[in-house]
Amino acid sequence: MPVSFDGKLVIAISSRALFDMAESHRVFMEQGVDAYCRYQREHEDEVLAPGVAFTLVRKLLRLEGIDDGVEVILLSRNSADTGLRVFNSVEHYGLNITRAAFTNGERPWRYIPAFGAHLFLSADPNDVAQALQQGYAAATILPSAGRDTDAPEEREVRIAFDGDAVLFADTAERIFQESGLEAFSASERQQARSPLPGGPFKSFLAALHQLQRREQLGGEPSPIRTALVTARSAPAHERVIRTLRHWDIRIDEALFLGGLPKADFLAAFGADIFFDDQQGHCEIASQQVATGHVPHGVSNVGAVDADDSSETGSTGG
Repeated sequence: MPVSFDGKLVIAISSRALFDMAESHRVFMEQGVDAYCRYQREHEDEVLAPGVAFTLVRKLLRLEGIDDGVEVILLSRNSADTGLRVFNSVEHYGLNITRAAFTNGERPWRYIPAFGAHLFLSADPNDVAQALQQGYAAATILPSAGRDTDAPEEREVRIAFDGDAVLFADTAERIFQESGLEAFSASERQQARSPLPGGPFKSFLAALHQLQRREQLGGEPSPIRTALVTARSAPAHERVIRTLRHWDIRIDEALFLGGLPKADFLAAFGADIFFDDQQGHCEIASQQVATGHVPHGVSNVGAVDADDSSETGSTGG
C-alpha cells in the first residue's frame, strides 16, 4: 500500500530553522555558492548545533500517546550534496526525520502541497512570504534566546498564536489601523455574532485540534496545549470566542491583553513557539520564547518583496 500522511500533523522545516547554520550561511553570503558547497563538504562530519525551532521539532517527534501522529519534512534550498551534513546532524540527534526536498536554490515552498504540510517554518522571509501568498501557513523563524536544548523537556508541546492576521483574517485589524480603536471596538461589538474569516493559520490550528481530539478520545489528556495571545480586550473578545465556536475548534487558553506586552505572558504559558504578524511584537517575544513572524496582512504591506529571488543558491534558508 502507498504511504499516507492522513491523520498526521505534517510540519515542513528548513535547515536553518532546525539547525544553527549561521557560519555556513555567512560563507554563502560573503563568498558565494561554490565556497559554501566546499565548506559544507569539508565540515559534513561536524554536527550542527540546534537552531531556534529544534526544541519544538524534537518535542513534537517525541510526543507520547500520539501514535506516530507527527511527520517532519526537511524543505531546504540546499542541494542533496550539501544537505548531507544536515541529515548527518538529524541522525546524530536521533530525530525521526526521513523525508526531505533539497531544491538546490529553487523555491522549496512548491513542495508544501505535495507533502500535505500544515505548516512551513523557514529562516528565509521571501520563501515564507511566497508560501503565505499561496495560502499555506508559514512563518519566518527569528533569532531567539529560546530555551536550553539540554534542559529536561516537559511532556507537553505548547503553541501560542496571535489572533488577527494569523488565526483570523486581517479585516478587523484594517479597521483599527485605518480608523482607530473606537471604530474598531464599535465594529467588533456590532459584528460580535458574525464569525471572523479564517487567517493563514486556521488550518494549522484545526490540524492541531484534530490531533488533540485523537488523544482525548483515548482517555488521556492531550500533550498538545494551545493558546490565543491577543491585544484584543472586551468588548472585542466576544467575536473571537464565537468564531472559534463556529469553527468547532477548541483553544486551551485565551489571553485578552488589551495592548499589554505579550512576552511575559508567553513565558508564563511556557510557549515552545509563538506566531504573530507584527515584526515588533515578534522581536520582543523572541527574547523569551521561540517566535515565528507571519508576514501577512495589513501590518506587512510592502514589508517583504515576495517576488525577490536574489537569495537563491544552495543555502538552507
